[in-house]
Amino acid sequence: QVQLVESGGGLVHPGGSLRLSCAASGSIFSPYGMAWYRQLAGDGRDFVERDFVAHITDSGDTNYVDSVKGRFTISIDKARNTASLQMNNLKPEDSAVYYCNLQNHDDKDYWGQGTQVTVSS
Repeated sequence: QVQLVESGGGLVHPGGSLRLSCAASGSIFSPYGMAWYRQLAGDGRDFVERDFVAHITDSGDTNYVDSVKGRFTISIDKARNTASLQMNNLKPEDSAVYYCNLQNHDDKDYWGQGTQVTVSS
C-alpha cells in the first residue's frame, strides 16, 4: 500500500508563487511516476476526470499541460519519494484543488487527499 500526503496550498495574489509537496510512503518500486492533477472544488466530477497538470518519472523525465509550461516546475527527490510542484506567476484560473498522484511499478494508481490553491486579489 502507498500513502500520499500533500502540503503547500494556500491563498496567493495573481503573479505570486506557491510550492506544493507530496510525500509518498509505503511499497514504492521503480519504475514509478508522480504527477499533479487539479480539479475545481465542488465540480462533482469523478476523480478520473481531474485535469492533468504535470508528471515526472523517477528518472526525471517531465511533462506539462500547455497552460502551465514556463510557469510550473515539477521535481522529484527519489531518496525521500517526494515530488514538488513549484508554481510561479499564478493566475486566477490556476485556482483549484491540486491532487498528487503516484503510479507504481505495477501500474496501480494512488491519490493524495488534495490541497486547495486559491489565486485571488
